[in-house]
Amino acid sequence: MSASFIRKTEDFICENCGREVKGNGYTNHCPYCLYSKHVDICPGDRAADCGGLMKPVAVELRKGERIIIHECMKCGYRKPNKSAPEDNFDELLRVMKENPIN
Repeated sequence: MSASFIRKTEDFICENCGREVKGNGYTNHCPYCLYSKHVDICPGDRAADCGGLMKPVAVELRKGERIIIHECMKCGYRKPNKSAPEDNFDELLRVMKENPIN
Protein backbone atom coordinates (compact mmCIF):
# COMPACT_ATOMS: atom_id res chain seq x y z
CA MET A 1 0.00 0.00 0.00
CA SER A 2 1.50 3.36 -0.95
CA ALA A 3 1.95 6.13 1.61
CA SER A 4 -0.45 8.29 -0.42
CA PHE A 5 -3.30 5.77 -0.26
CA ILE A 6 -6.55 7.28 1.03
CA ARG A 7 -9.05 4.71 2.32
CA LYS A 8 -12.66 5.66 1.58
CA THR A 9 -15.63 3.42 2.24
CA GLU A 10 -18.07 4.21 -0.57
CA ASP A 11 -21.05 2.32 -1.96
CA PHE A 12 -21.83 2.83 -5.65
CA ILE A 13 -23.98 1.74 -8.57
CA CYS A 14 -21.83 0.20 -11.30
CA GLU A 15 -22.08 2.31 -14.44
CA ASN A 16 -21.53 -0.77 -16.61
CA CYS A 17 -23.91 -3.40 -15.22
CA GLY A 18 -26.10 -1.30 -12.91
CA ARG A 19 -25.57 -3.48 -9.82
CA GLU A 20 -25.30 -1.98 -6.35
CA VAL A 21 -21.83 -2.44 -4.85
CA LYS A 22 -21.09 -2.17 -1.12
CA GLY A 23 -17.65 -0.66 -0.61
CA ASN A 24 -15.23 -1.69 2.13
CA GLY A 25 -12.63 1.06 1.82
CA TYR A 26 -10.55 -0.95 -0.64
CA THR A 27 -13.23 -1.57 -3.28
CA ASN A 28 -12.04 -0.21 -6.63
CA HIS A 29 -14.16 -2.14 -9.11
CA CYS A 30 -17.50 -3.90 -9.49
CA PRO A 31 -17.25 -7.50 -8.24
CA TYR A 32 -19.94 -8.61 -10.73
CA CYS A 33 -18.64 -7.29 -14.09
CA LEU A 34 -15.14 -6.16 -12.92
CA TYR A 35 -15.47 -2.66 -14.45
CA SER A 36 -13.96 0.31 -12.64
CA LYS A 37 -14.05 4.08 -13.03
CA HIS A 38 -11.16 6.46 -13.74
CA VAL A 39 -11.53 8.71 -10.68
CA ASP A 40 -8.15 8.54 -8.87
CA ILE A 41 -4.63 9.78 -9.47
CA CYS A 42 -3.41 8.15 -6.24
CA PRO A 43 -5.65 5.40 -4.84
CA GLY A 44 -8.63 6.93 -3.04
CA ASP A 45 -7.94 10.60 -3.79
CA ARG A 46 -10.75 11.06 -6.37
CA ALA A 47 -8.55 13.67 -8.09
CA ALA A 48 -8.66 12.39 -11.71
CA ASP A 49 -10.60 14.65 -14.06
CA CYS A 50 -11.34 11.91 -16.62
CA GLY A 51 -14.22 9.99 -15.01
CA GLY A 52 -14.25 7.42 -17.82
CA LEU A 53 -15.38 3.82 -17.44
CA MET A 54 -12.47 1.40 -17.07
CA LYS A 55 -12.86 -1.96 -18.80
CA PRO A 56 -11.14 -5.10 -17.50
CA VAL A 57 -8.82 -5.97 -20.38
CA ALA A 58 -6.58 -8.63 -18.84
CA VAL A 59 -5.94 -10.65 -15.70
CA GLU A 60 -2.37 -11.41 -14.65
CA LEU A 61 -1.05 -13.63 -11.91
CA ARG A 62 1.58 -11.90 -9.75
CA LYS A 63 3.01 -13.61 -6.69
CA GLY A 64 -0.06 -15.84 -6.48
CA GLU A 65 -2.54 -12.95 -6.72
CA ARG A 66 -4.92 -12.20 -9.58
CA ILE A 67 -4.37 -8.66 -10.89
CA ILE A 68 -7.03 -7.10 -13.10
CA ILE A 69 -5.69 -4.71 -15.73
CA HIS A 70 -8.20 -1.93 -16.37
CA GLU A 71 -8.13 0.37 -19.40
CA CYS A 72 -10.05 3.64 -19.47
CA MET A 73 -12.47 3.67 -22.38
CA LYS A 74 -12.29 7.48 -22.50
CA CYS A 75 -8.55 8.29 -22.31
CA GLY A 76 -6.77 4.91 -22.61
CA TYR A 77 -5.08 5.04 -19.17
CA ARG A 78 -4.18 1.54 -17.92
CA LYS A 79 -4.01 0.56 -14.26
CA PRO A 80 -3.58 -2.73 -12.37
CA ASN A 81 -5.93 -3.56 -9.47
CA LYS A 82 -5.89 -6.56 -7.17
CA SER A 83 -8.86 -8.85 -7.52
CA ALA A 84 -10.99 -9.37 -4.43
CA PRO A 85 -12.31 -12.63 -2.95
CA GLU A 86 -15.88 -11.58 -3.81
CA ASP A 87 -15.08 -11.03 -7.52
CA ASN A 88 -17.10 -13.06 -10.01
CA PHE A 89 -14.69 -15.91 -10.81
CA ASP A 90 -16.46 -16.75 -14.09
CA GLU A 91 -15.98 -13.15 -15.21
CA LEU A 92 -12.27 -13.28 -14.28
CA LEU A 93 -11.93 -16.44 -16.39
CA ARG A 94 -13.79 -14.83 -19.30
CA VAL A 95 -11.40 -11.83 -19.30
CA MET A 96 -8.41 -14.18 -19.09
CA LYS A 97 -9.63 -16.28 -22.04
CA GLU A 98 -10.52 -13.29 -24.23
CA ASN A 99 -7.26 -11.47 -23.55
CA PRO A 100 -4.47 -13.99 -22.93
CA ILE A 101 -1.14 -12.57 -21.85
CA ASN A 102 1.77 -13.99 -23.82
